[in-house]
Amino acid sequence: MSRGGLVAPAPDRDRIALGIRQPWCELILRGRKTLEIRTRPTEVRGTIYVYSAKKLSDLPELEVVLLREEVNPDPLPKGSLVGTVEIVGCRRATPEDAAASCVPPRELENRWAWELAHPIRFAEPVKPRFLPYGVWFYPFKRRSESSV
Repeated sequence: MSRGGLVAPAPDRDRIALGIRQPWCELILRGRKTLEIRTRPTEVRGTIYVYSAKKLSDLPELEVVLLREEVNPDPLPKGSLVGTVEIVGCRRATPEDAAASCVPPRELENRWAWELAHPIRFAEPVKPRFLPYGVWFYPFKRRSESSV
């Protein structure tokens, strides 16, 4: 079901979710943040749920990012699934990735860039049936049923 170009999802028990703090979720859904920076590589490819963690980012430059990207963090959803995105690749991050990752170059040293494409925002945030138990989790499947 669609409303104003936004999708109301049918829960997919087999789709994995990635926990990401705000405002990064918002920037991913806007298509502005096309690289997710992590300390480890991933072999996951394909469409995943974007889970907005309950905490706001603690990056020291957060205020600069919020102003530059024109994001007000107060109304952003937290603690829910906010959309989907495809992970299409993974590679070592470089200083040139600062713009696409929306973080300063110092945050890219010895990190991995997970390449993102095709973000879709849900019409309304969706509460997961099962709460996160790590970076990756299955929001509609018990932990004992999953392989992550």
